[in-house]
Amino acid sequence: MTTFLILHGYENHRPEGHWQHWLAGKLRERGHTVRYPQLPEPDAPVLDDWLDALEEHGQRPDEGGFVVLAHSLSVLLWLRAAGRIDADRVLLVAPPSPPVTVGIPDIAAFAEGLDLAAVRLKAPTRLVYGDGDPYCPEGADVHYGTPLGLDLDLVPGGGHLNPDFGYGAWDSVLEWCENPETRVRGNR
Repeated sequence: MTTFLILHGYENHRPEGHWQHWLAGKLRERGHTVRYPQLPEPDAPVLDDWLDALEEHGQRPDEGGFVVLAHSLSVLLWLRAAGRIDADRVLLVAPPSPPVTVGIPDIAAFAEGLDLAAVRLKAPTRLVYGDGDPYCPEGADVHYGTPLGLDLDLVPGGGHLNPDFGYGAWDSVLEWCENPETRVRGNR
């Protein structure tokens, strides 16, 4: 049995139409343990509070595997804590760029002072990003993928890979959860 930790982004109240909500349900149907916490104050997140929540929910289970999936702002959260959490593998999806993040006062602290050269990824990590993402117009590969040497999956036309871009059900992410060799692709 595998435990999955699903981390949402800014202003996300875990809506039913989001691929993360859909994924949590599908994984539970298949007998997996899913941790899908509502992070504190998603409309005005405080970095330290989100780090505390990650510490609480990011404890490795006593048995079985442990897989983390982070979307949007929680990717930056993960990058700050990755060296302290023992996961088997990680999927980072559609992070906002540092300039965009710093430009939004409620979340600027997540990007300010984030030194990618100091990030230590303990687990195999894949970055999935869409072209045309308004929150990372330069491309997540430029800001995160190349500097961190991540395995990359580009989703053509994927945008921010959220419901606004058609990402409710997302079969290839579910496939990746059960087979890490699966390449994550679009759902269109």
